[in-house]
Amino acid sequence: MDIKKAILYILVVFVLYTIITSPDKAANMVGLGFQGLSDAARGIGSFMTNLVK
Repeated sequence: MDIKKAILYILVVFVLYTIITSPDKAANMVGLGFQGLSDAARGIGSFMTNLVK
């Protein structure tokens, strides 16, 4: 079995297990992930704005 496929399979099983056993915790993790992406995009935007000035 290819190592990438094995890692992907393990990751999918972990995500499904987390969602099934504790959906509130899984939703919180997803929310934190999106908040982190939003903060990163805001920081890049701020950097680019200051770079152009």
